[in-house]
Amino acid sequence: MGTWGIGPFDNDTAADFAVDLDEAAAAERVPMIRRVLERAAAGAEFLEIPEAERAAAATALVLAQHPAGGPSGSGYGPSEPLPPLPAELRTLALAALDQVAGGLCELAVVWDQAVDGPKWRRGVVRLRDVLDPPLPPQREVLFAL
Repeated sequence: MGTWGIGPFDNDTAADFAVDLDEAAAAERVPMIRRVLERAAAGAEFLEIPEAERAAAATALVLAQHPAGGPSGSGYGPSEPLPPLPAELRTLALAALDQVAGGLCELAVVWDQAVDGPKWRRGVVRLRDVLDPPLPPQREVLFAL
């Protein structure tokens, strides 16, 4: 596995995906991201590492344009600016990320056995929390009449 960090672009597959996006015509970039997310979200019998790495990278790109998101990660992401991504990709990215972090994903299995596995999991949870923020605890409000 050509991986040098826990970030979504810190592996050969995701870095290659970023290059593919940079080399694609501007009109093809959104469909490329959508296809990667759709393949991962489809819930294949077992999601293999390359598909999972591309899906994590695509999710990071969706989050980079989310109001609560941030930069897409390391300097190995796309160099060329992406067009605005449709908001509905957020739901697709969430479904893809759930598959990447699930028990039927080779990448999750490998990270769970790695020393930095807990850091990787925390990064996945952070990405997920931006896409689907946890509800704040309900506070009971008493009204005096």
